[in-house]
Amino acid sequence: MQAGRVAEARLLLTQATQLDRGNPALWLHLAATCRATADMSAAGAALEQALRVEPRYFPALLMKATLIEREGRVREAAQAFGTALTQAPPDARLDATTLAVVQRGRELHRRYQEELRAHLDASLLRTTAASAAETQRLAQFFDTTLGLKPRAQQNPSNYFYPGLPPIEFWPRENFPWLAELEAATPAIQAELADVLASQQGFTPYVEYGDGIPLDQWAALNHSLDWSAFQFYHYGRRYQDNCARCPNTMQALSKLPQPAVEGRMPAAMFSVLKPHTRIPPHTGVANVRLVVHLPLIVPQGCGYRVGNVARQWQVGEAFVFDDTIEHEAWNDSDHTRVVLIADIWHPQLSDLERELIGKAMIEMDAFNGVNTPLPL
Repeated sequence: MQAGRVAEARLLLTQATQLDRGNPALWLHLAATCRATADMSAAGAALEQALRVEPRYFPALLMKATLIEREGRVREAAQAFGTALTQAPPDARLDATTLAVVQRGRELHRRYQEELRAHLDASLLRTTAASAAETQRLAQFFDTTLGLKPRAQQNPSNYFYPGLPPIEFWPRENFPWLAELEAATPAIQAELADVLASQQGFTPYVEYGDGIPLDQWAALNHSLDWSAFQFYHYGRRYQDNCARCPNTMQALSKLPQPAVEGRMPAAMFSVLKPHTRIPPHTGVANVRLVVHLPLIVPQGCGYRVGNVARQWQVGEAFVFDDTIEHEAWNDSDHTRVVLIADIWHPQLSDLERELIGKAMIEMDAFNGVNTPLPL
């Protein structure tokens, strides 16, 4: 083959495949000689034999995609490249020629995904009288089915309760009290201004002791770059802070917050200094959801939960599942502040809430954890 004696190479490889029909590499090389002699039908047949032996054989999958592309069947080629890419080794392990084909395949597959997504938008989302929640779910269905975005998965660090759906940002209609919370924004902002002026009562949000793996938290551990003015933390009420913000406490009292000794509720002013990023992480328990009420939001701030990114808007609250990977950033030159609180998951019954809380307390007691905390 290297000497340019392609026909002879094809004959020898044909004989070799008869002697060792279970060797996918021989079928692959035979396909290459067929392609070199412009016998695309025979090349395709040889590749099918290679894939019968080893259906995940990446070189054969990749060559199959290139043959389909050469025939001008663009959409089919894009799908074939998508299949091949699922089996591709890391780029560093590919030779330059193969890497170039892989990169072209990625681009072709991505273009196909985007075109199909646009088609679905035009034919369905823009012509159907769907609610905002339905539109959001359908859009995520399109994105995850087409592989444009990863599927959101719950991954709580401690407590996983089965049967609760992984929804990044929950539809507003599930929380009729959101409007009242938002209406309290000016009063809460006024109290926040006094708190910020005094600079008293703020603590680092991340406070790990010695001997604890820090992982992504090393830069923020014991740092006021991300700080909190706590009202409730692990169920403990910070009485002095609460007394300084009566309007905030009044607004929080309207929320269905969990009350589990030593664990919940949680509520705080979350302060993120300029040019600070909160790394991707997941929360503790999927039995609760988290509420954000943005209070001070300069340009250049953002938030991602799962595969959905949002910009905070001052006075517009939202509810999300913090057991889905999420991150935040403040790329501005100014401080960002959000009121954060937890609430019970709306799909838990009253009995489930009661028993979940008791289970947490019983686990702590069994393990010798001193749950009662000073007020």
